[in-house]
Amino acid sequence: MRHALILAAGLGERMRPLTEHTPKPLLEVNGKPLIVHHIEKLAAADVRYIVVNTSHLADRFPEALGDGSRWGVRLRYSYEGPVPLETGGGMLKALPLLGPEPFIVVSADIWSDVDYAALPREPRGLAHLVMVPNPGFHPLGDFALAAGQLYEGDGPAGAERLTFGNVGVYRREIVEGESPGRFKLLPMYRRAIAAGSLTGERHDGFWRNVGTPAQLDELRHVLTAA
Repeated sequence: MRHALILAAGLGERMRPLTEHTPKPLLEVNGKPLIVHHIEKLAAADVRYIVVNTSHLADRFPEALGDGSRWGVRLRYSYEGPVPLETGGGMLKALPLLGPEPFIVVSADIWSDVDYAALPREPRGLAHLVMVPNPGFHPLGDFALAAGQLYEGDGPAGAERLTFGNVGVYRREIVEGESPGRFKLLPMYRRAIAAGSLTGERHDGFWRNVGTPAQLDELRHVLTAA
């Protein structure tokens, strides 16, 4: 895959006061911004065109990241205005910058050892999601996974409910027919599940959500101690 979208347009409300002057994806871990963790991993996976969607303190991103040349990629920015368009609306707005082929989407506010190069270049359906064991803050999970297929509810016998790890591979068609504006991807996931068109995989490696100052401190502590 040559294209990727990094979701970085959130307001970072739960991370305040740290995000009053710095967008959450630009908060530093191990001496570099969170978003750079993803840029480096995507570049290592031979992704060459990366779109970053922005809203809150949008001008800080090109100031910090430039055009991506220092990582051997081309960075482009999809500004959503002062109010973020949510996951679905943001993806739809970014489509003109993403090319015709399937693309990786990752949220800037996670940290993981997911191997982006190992993700399927051509998902069987509309999207392929990386699922993780349910963290303490989300014990009921999001979808059930069985034999590489995702289901609502408990799924078939032997399925396991897991949490979406905010990493996936998408086809344009998952949002292409939607009307521009603010909307979440969840209804698109449910529609794809009903059509048998949403696949997934379980990731048992390192994964952290970075949504609050406490989670940021915990990540920094774990990585420093490693």
